[in-house]
This record gives sequence, structure tokens and C-alpha cells, in this order.
Amino acid sequence: MSSILIKAATIVNEDRIFASDVFIKDGFIEQIAPSVNIKADKEINAEGLHLLPGCIDDQVHFREPGLTHKADIFSESRAAVAGGITSFMEMPNTVPNTVTQELLEEKYSIAAKRSLANYSFFMGATNDNLEEVLKTDPERVCGIKIFMGSSTGNMLVDNEKTLESIFSTTPMLIATHCEDEDTIRRNMEVFKEKYGENIRSEMHPLIRSAEACYKSSSFAVELAKKHNTRLHILHISTGKETELFTNTIPLRDKKITAEACIHHLWFSDEDYPEKGNWIKWNPAVKTAAEREAIFKAVIDGTIDVIATDHAPHTVEEKSKPYLQAPSGGPLVQHSLLAMLQFYHEGKISLQQIVEKMAHNPSICFKLKKRGFIREGYYADIVLADLDQRTTVSKSNILSKCGWSPFEGYTFNSRITHSIVSGHLAYENGQFNDSKSGERLMFHSNY
Repeated sequence: MSSILIKAATIVNEDRIFASDVFIKDGFIEQIAPSVNIKADKEINAEGLHLLPGCIDDQVHFREPGLTHKADIFSESRAAVAGGITSFMEMPNTVPNTVTQELLEEKYSIAAKRSLANYSFFMGATNDNLEEVLKTDPERVCGIKIFMGSSTGNMLVDNEKTLESIFSTTPMLIATHCEDEDTIRRNMEVFKEKYGENIRSEMHPLIRSAEACYKSSSFAVELAKKHNTRLHILHISTGKETELFTNTIPLRDKKITAEACIHHLWFSDEDYPEKGNWIKWNPAVKTAAEREAIFKAVIDGTIDVIATDHAPHTVEEKSKPYLQAPSGGPLVQHSLLAMLQFYHEGKISLQQIVEKMAHNPSICFKLKKRGFIREGYYADIVLADLDQRTTVSKSNILSKCGWSPFEGYTFNSRITHSIVSGHLAYENGQFNDSKSGERLMFHSNY
């Protein structure tokens, strides 16, 4: 399909909401106008629908290669597209870890054949692979990922000399997972001494504490300021961490930026008694007060990006006792719906949702021609019906793991269409897998 005409859409883009037609040809947006009368291969009547730039999720774990019993690029990219995410950036803690240029390109080869969404993959840093890290092409790779706190996988970078070297020599964006490992170990020893093996999920935010998060995040910011590094801190989970960032300069001029995730905006420690390990993430879901502070920072521009940290595990794995159950959960299918729910509740505007989930990821990562509804840009587009409900159930969950922390919840919106690089990949519950997404490309001047 080389051309699509979208008629009578309500477009949300660049702080405006307006009615317009959109004509797409050969993968790009060719015309945006109140009335476009061009014959197209496919015409979509978008009357009553909102047209948004496709979401760009800068933090997912799709588990391929090596962990495909949990998820894979094919299954999770389909879930993402059905949820309105047209582009993703995937993390390096697969098996083997993505810590060489050869392993990195192997992921791109898989995605070129199997991803329904547009894709990029982070190069992983370790305590001893700086030479490989510095070979990374900033025009073809989204960034360098550093785990400054251990999570799923064995990629903890805890050597301060190594961190100094990476921060001082890397010319591209560094994304960090920030939790201080020593603090977490001490907390775990205290809880194990008191409770033995009977630690409950409610204790997770006390073990992976606010103190651990701030100590690591503040250290990362200190390093970035010292070396003028382009730093992007992922999944902020405390109010105190938001004090490390600013909203007083335009995003394009920021050297240090921050991301919030859906689960830290939605859940709190009050949900552990019901949800248990199903909301066990690293960093931990913390108090309602922390959640509100993060949300405030999103609204006022201190936090720049909203993402998912989509990280599936099997039902069997998550059903184990707290100490054995892994952290992480699936979110790509329902992240935009969750943010639209906040819109329905009056907590955020449609323009702010688009800014945080499409415009700002594009600006943060210097993406080429994506993240906006503009003539000449790639046609990454989502259509949403804000008056049709979506109830999450096992029968309609698309992630390979087969569960969701939102199971049983009814959202007040529905994603009807997703167009990926001009390809109508999803329409009213049906997929068209005939064309893969495309490799994301970047401007290299940080």
C-alpha cells in the first residue's frame, strides 16, 4: 500500500488540536490540509477519532535473543503497535548481553525481519568494554545504556573509574538505570535478618529504597556535569530525584534529561497487597506521595519523557515468592490508553501526552523526521477513539507472557489504527504483518 488518505481527523500535534485531512504517500506525510481530495490506495474515515503522532517508547525489553520464552521482538512489537507505539528503543540485557558491535547488529537483523514497529537498540556498557562502546555509530544507534544498579541480567557497572571513562569519552546519549547497589544490599540484609525467606512484595520499595535511587541518580548527574555528557536518566521513581533536573530551559538545550514510566505514574505501594509481584519493578513502585511528585514533574516539564520499561516475565516466574520473582512487567499495549485515562480524569492534556510520548522522545534522541505530524516526516500515526472503552483481559493481551498488571481494568479509550512508516500495521484489531518497521536514524550532534 503506497498511499493512505485520512479524512476528517482531529489532530493533536505541537500544542494544537485541529480538524484536518492527512495524505500519506510512500511512507511519508505528503499533505496536511482541511480538505484533501486525492485518490489513495486506502481511505480511512477518521470522523470522531483523534490523530496523534505515533508514540516513541525509549525503554523496552523485548527479550530477544536468549529469553524468548518470556517475549520476542515479533510478539512485543505487535503489542506495541496495537497500543499506539510505532517506534521503540530496546535495552541490551538480553542473552548474550548486547555489549559488542557484532551482537548489536545481530539484533538489528532480527528486527528488520520481525518487528512490526520501527526500532533501535541500545549498546550496553560493562566494566570492561569501553573500546566497543566507542565504536557505536551515533547516527544509527539510539544511545549507550549503563546499569548503575543491577536489574534483570548481569550488566552492573559499579567501577567508578570505568564510569568516569565512559562519561568523559562517549560522544552520544548515555541512558542510565540508577539505583545504588550498596544501599540495596544493606537494606536486603536487614530485611533478611528480620524476615528470613518470608519477605513480602510490600517491602520491595523499602529494600530498593528512595535513598538508593537518589544516591545513584545524583552521582550520574554529577558525572555528567563534570564531563558535559549527554545524560538521560530512566524511570525516575522519587520526588527528590526530580530536583536534579530543570524546566527552565528548552528541551533542545538540555544536556541532562529524565524519563518517567507508566507504572510509577499509575501504581503506588498501596497496590502491593492486591497486586504483589505483578507490580514488582526496579526501581520499585513507591508511595502515593512519590507518585504525585513524579506526575507533577511530568506536567511542569521537569521530567521530559514518558515510557514503559516494558519488561515481560512469565506467569510462572512472577508467581514465585518475592525473593525468587523477577522484576518487570508488560506495558506497551496499554501505556497510551493509561495516559488517555489520565486525560479523561483531568490530570493531563492531550497535547501534553503527545509532547511526552512522541515529540520529546524525538527531540531528546535527535530522531530524524519522526515524532511530529509534519509534511515531509515519516507517517508514524495513531488513531484513537476517546469514546470507546477497552477492557483488559487475558483474551486480548498480546504480549507473549499473557498477563498484564491492568487485567480487569476498563479504559475509556480505544486505539483503532496504527500506521508505521506509512504502512497500516493495525486496524480495528487486525494486523498487517506484510511490512516490517524501519531502523530509526539520528542526528549525531550532541
